[in-house]
Amino acid sequence: MSPITFTLNGKKQTVDVGPEMPLLWVLRDTLGLTGTKYGCGMALCGACTVHLEGDAIRSCVTPISEVAGKKVVTIEGLSAESSRALQKAWIEEEVPQCGYCQPGQIMNAAAMLAKTPHPSDADINAAMSGNICRCGTYQRIRSAIHRAAGGGAK
Repeated sequence: MSPITFTLNGKKQTVDVGPEMPLLWVLRDTLGLTGTKYGCGMALCGACTVHLEGDAIRSCVTPISEVAGKKVVTIEGLSAESSRALQKAWIEEEVPQCGYCQPGQIMNAAAMLAKTPHPSDADINAAMSGNICRCGTYQRIRSAIHRAAGGGAK
């Protein structure tokens, strides 16, 4: 095992773990960042979504070796990435119920808005379809994304 270095939320991090260890467990267990959630372990629910080089990825199936030398942003570092409008819209639209899926939902929405600043409902539905909300707040999620994009609540 050789140490793996990457940039996490704007700061260099070096971890000495096996190269196949999922990024999720490095974040949660090794680095103590528990905002990224474990949901299914198979990249099906989106609870573990983080950004890798600006793209939304599922950290539960991404080996730490894939992030070596790259930039990772978690929910803890998102506001530094100028996503305060999205997080504020989430609160204004009262999106969370249980809250468990919300970090992954917000991370996925932020990545989508970075690429599509003024999304349609179809854009939002397509981008967010891989994130499961067991409380069923999908309409509020869509409204919060529209609000953050400057289109107001829909």
